[in-house]
Amino acid sequence: MHLLSPIISKIARLRSWQIDNWKNYPVLAQRAVLQDLVTAGQYTVFGKKHNLSKLFTVKHFKEHIPIQEYADLLPYIERMLHGEPNVLWNSPVHWFAKSSGTTSEKSKFIPVSEESLQYNHYKASKDILTNYYKNFPSSNLLAGKGLVVGGSHQVSKLEEDIQYGDLSAVLMQNSPFWGQWIRTPELSIALMDDWENKIERLAQTTSQENVTSLAGVPTWTLLLLKRILEIKQKETIHEVWPNLELYFTGGVSFVPYKEQFDKIIGAPINYIEIYNASEGFFAGQTHPDEEGMTLFTEHGIFYEFMPVEEYNGSKRTIGLREVELGKQYAIVITTCGGLWRYLVGDTIRFTSLNPYRIKVSGRLKHYINAFGEEVIIDNADYAIARACEATHAKVSDYTAAPVYFSENSNGAHEWLIEFDQPPESLHTFTVALDEALKNVNSDYEAKRFKDIALRLPVVHALPKGVFSAWLASKNKMGGQHKIPRLSNDREFLESIKTLSGIA
Repeated sequence: MHLLSPIISKIARLRSWQIDNWKNYPVLAQRAVLQDLVTAGQYTVFGKKHNLSKLFTVKHFKEHIPIQEYADLLPYIERMLHGEPNVLWNSPVHWFAKSSGTTSEKSKFIPVSEESLQYNHYKASKDILTNYYKNFPSSNLLAGKGLVVGGSHQVSKLEEDIQYGDLSAVLMQNSPFWGQWIRTPELSIALMDDWENKIERLAQTTSQENVTSLAGVPTWTLLLLKRILEIKQKETIHEVWPNLELYFTGGVSFVPYKEQFDKIIGAPINYIEIYNASEGFFAGQTHPDEEGMTLFTEHGIFYEFMPVEEYNGSKRTIGLREVELGKQYAIVITTCGGLWRYLVGDTIRFTSLNPYRIKVSGRLKHYINAFGEEVIIDNADYAIARACEATHAKVSDYTAAPVYFSENSNGAHEWLIEFDQPPESLHTFTVALDEALKNVNSDYEAKRFKDIALRLPVVHALPKGVFSAWLASKNKMGGQHKIPRLSNDREFLESIKTLSGIA
């Protein structure tokens, strides 16, 4: 056992009473958070423009600051990327988490302040650890190493002291000294850009360690585990890491992957779902058997909840006291990184109101995010248009869904397309579609690198009238009913394939 492990374990357990405090009094915790945020932000460029120094109630706060989407904050963020201080936040911001883009931007750059790191991401991580020890007091989690299958890191060329990377890379680069000691692999490997070489280096080095926990996107993690089995010539991961007890999952639905993980690991372990996005660490499961994740209410983020039907209307939001079980809400956040009333884009529903627990239910817009690629409608429409231009085709309608990992194949996107004018070569159209998606979405581009996680899309040309027939079969004919362009599961796609006779 590492010398620091029992010390860290004891500290983690001592935080339990503080967790109980914000869980038992979440509304009070949220009021205190908002007061701190407004106090810190009043001297910034954004704060002066919106008179933050004169906003003393939640009501005034909502009246004077409109809902912000990334395009609204982009002019401020661009100034921060060039090193200008006190724009959205009152302390220096040297780090940005790079995530998938919007309609007009290939990538988003989310500011990550020192407060974001200390009072949100790391604090939430410690609370996850505390809850785990509370539920599993005999755990030896910290007697071994935590393997994080994270992203890549590079320095921005805009300013020498402004850096960016995937969220996992930013967190690893800035983690406290004790975090470096209980994690594997070494930072130089963890932050490699070349995923093909990275998986190999990860497998070669970590297969020699005593790994007790895993964290990462399921697709990359599965690829790593399969390579480790090849290297060690073992049947299950349990034979390689007999003390493995925990896998942190989040970001994409784990449902399609659980059976594969159970099989490849070969022994029971705990799965804990977390909700840790570029914008903040929002929630985490307290216990593996609970439905939903506990909302972190004392961690530098003030939450509002927009009923999804309000998105195209008044954009009215409500607070924790007014939310209802099972109803769909879009999350609006104000953070200690300088995001003010920011619409994340995720939709959630509450599974419990005491304590407040949530589940991520989707996005405000249709999307595919089975592998961390976050392809949105705007990406898909753009790619279809570029592929049509390249092949002189005309598309009347389409739908797409993920093809999940199997034991013998990596993932893909499957497209069903009705053409008014088909391309001469469907393969040429598919390649053009794929290239356009890479150009407009950096996360998709990363997953497609050397076919490691995603292979070339699978595209089917449907006979004319199939989509109309499918809508009719669902009693959804009429102008207000449309084919779902993107789905994060295969329900719609399989139904349409069955109707069209595609195997």
